[in-house]
Amino acid sequence: MSEYLPGLAGVPATKSNISSIDGEKGILAYRGYNIQELAAKSTFEETALLLLDGELPTKEALDDFDQQLRGERKIKYNIREIMRNLPATGHPMEMLQTAVASLGMFYGDEEVLTESYASEDLYYVHNMSVKIIARMATIVAAWQHVRRGYDPIEPRFDLTHAENFMYMFSGLEPDPLEAKIIDACLIMHAEHTINASTFAAMVCASTLASPFLVIAAAIGTLAGPLHGGANQRVVEMLEEIGRPENVKDWLDMKLEEKEVIWGMGHREYMTKDPRAIILQKMMTEWVEKKGDLSPMFETALALEEACEEALGPKGVYPNVDYYSGILYSEMGIPSDQFTAIFAVSRIAGWMAHWREQLSDNRIFRPTQIYTGPDFRDYVPIGNR
Repeated sequence: MSEYLPGLAGVPATKSNISSIDGEKGILAYRGYNIQELAAKSTFEETALLLLDGELPTKEALDDFDQQLRGERKIKYNIREIMRNLPATGHPMEMLQTAVASLGMFYGDEEVLTESYASEDLYYVHNMSVKIIARMATIVAAWQHVRRGYDPIEPRFDLTHAENFMYMFSGLEPDPLEAKIIDACLIMHAEHTINASTFAAMVCASTLASPFLVIAAAIGTLAGPLHGGANQRVVEMLEEIGRPENVKDWLDMKLEEKEVIWGMGHREYMTKDPRAIILQKMMTEWVEKKGDLSPMFETALALEEACEEALGPKGVYPNVDYYSGILYSEMGIPSDQFTAIFAVSRIAGWMAHWREQLSDNRIFRPTQIYTGPDFRDYVPIGNR
């Protein structure tokens, strides 16, 4: 194939049985299970194991996986010391990439793949997946305290993955609704076919780099505003608009200037992102619990309505980033941590793709269409 397609749009890069999307109908499925059903009935622990192993686990298998995750929540003091020496004003995603990449230096006896057949060691692959999934949550939660000059909160082993994350993040045990929302958010962000960060992970994995470096590559890719960083931009956008009555004039100006409307549109969906539908419903539950409608949520609803009229005919509707940032903001989570929480969830999908890539590995080596000058002779500097 010699045709150049910018961004490899529509070019199959691999075969996978992890997740699928029906963009016309607005359906996302993990291993064949609709995300709507998983968000309503499953847990992050169960969904992560589904992604890793391919089937819904038995109760015994899930209990064992849950206990393994709880047992790997702690990180070595060396990692905390690295975090303490990073600039407090640095972005959490830059911290996360640094910390995850450094994990391999302190768990070095566990992390090296030198031969492709090492992927057949399912004990190794599973254990590395457990360790990284558990420690990612701890690192993100710890940074919330370390960057303010405090010691991180130690994990609790009597709480679920979502409950413990919020406990370590805020210092308070979450109430049932808060825990339910965070757990559902982790499920919905866990996997989404071959997106940019997953592809970055696969490319890195194809070289047989350590899983810590594989995930560090994915984190760096997720950080961009055209990928995971969009939810932070959504909140900044809504703060700029201010009130629902400002929406129409603001949108008209942005469309005239051909600027991005953050959180609107998705390459894969011609309908509203199914995850956005779930998030909007959870946002409504949260608002009902609080007893009032926040100005940001009111503004978001007004902007969605205006965008549906202006952009709906083009197949542009809210994506997952549109309501996730609002929901996190309403729960008191700083906007610069939104994407890091995205990574805490997406690690399950990344590890599933790491395993799948290794199972039938071939190093990625795409070609290019050269557009430079023809061959020419070197000219000495005095003759230039």
